[in-house]
Amino acid sequence: MDSLTHAALGACLGEVMLSRKIGKRALFWGALAQNLPDIDVVAALWLSPDQNLLVHRGGTHSFLFALGLAVLLSLLARRKYRDRQVPWNQFFGFFLVQLLVHDLLDTCNAYGTGLLEPFSQERFSFHLLYVADPLFTLWPCLGLIALLLLRNSNPKRTYWALAGLVPAVVYLGYAFLNKQQISQQIEASLAKQQIPYSDYFVTPTPFNNWLWYAVVATENGYQIGHRSVFTEKAVPTEFTFFPKQEELLRFAIDPGEVQELKRFAHGYYTVERWNDTLVFNVLRYGQMQGWQDPKSRFTFHYFLSPAGVDNRLVMQRGRAKGWNRESLQRMKIAIFGPPPEKAHSAMP
Repeated sequence: MDSLTHAALGACLGEVMLSRKIGKRALFWGALAQNLPDIDVVAALWLSPDQNLLVHRGGTHSFLFALGLAVLLSLLARRKYRDRQVPWNQFFGFFLVQLLVHDLLDTCNAYGTGLLEPFSQERFSFHLLYVADPLFTLWPCLGLIALLLLRNSNPKRTYWALAGLVPAVVYLGYAFLNKQQISQQIEASLAKQQIPYSDYFVTPTPFNNWLWYAVVATENGYQIGHRSVFTEKAVPTEFTFFPKQEELLRFAIDPGEVQELKRFAHGYYTVERWNDTLVFNVLRYGQMQGWQDPKSRFTFHYFLSPAGVDNRLVMQRGRAKGWNRESLQRMKIAIFGPPPEKAHSAMP
């Protein structure tokens, strides 16, 4: 998730778990601890882009790292607040919870989190939330604002901390139910259209939990479609086929780079040529406005050749490319359907 969400959640947790001992300072420590696993972003300063993709949300997001860092932070906080007589185990529990919440929350989106590193390279992605979802972030932020404004002695502080945490947990449950509904309807659409497949996944589209993106693995490529939680159950999902084109990888300059990208893609990728440029698409991050143009390019596209092409912003360059008022309006229609008068005029 984004840094603002982690910080607001950490502050609300800090209020609940530690504010009676150290006051509003608990908000700061909570926000800080919640963002420390993302220290791995500094690795981009010396790693190549393909290597950095696997380092991010890797070792610093593991259970082992959380345990070790919680011990170090507890020793630091115990020394700083020795006059407050806070037991070391209370500090340890506080920091361990903060770090684990960060790690587990990051598993809710598409990137993949290395919870078991260094013992296992498996990445966990539950595809429940987009990396930034305003309806999830809203509640912790409101709670944080109230906590910053209220005095330490105000009895409503706990209420506002819980007001920041409980709705966020409820929203996660809502996202889980949405995913279950979409998954069932995608499977029904595949069966109705008699599309053979080996596996599939669904994940939310940008900034919402109502319009979902589906990728279905077939023998030679992928069927891709979008579906809203408000679409009638009987309406089948429309799919667009994208060939995998694995054979194009023989033109890649760096085979090691290709292997890193395949690992990062979890098997979901296509290869294309854009004029003289060889492009590796990772499908887990959606399309650029795929709800508007089913054949649009993929958000994550990595340039394999020619040599020297800049891939440093590979995670950002396609996320909002081409977005404008029309594309947002088309997303609204994809979620809620056309306005009544347009829907009526479209009927035969």
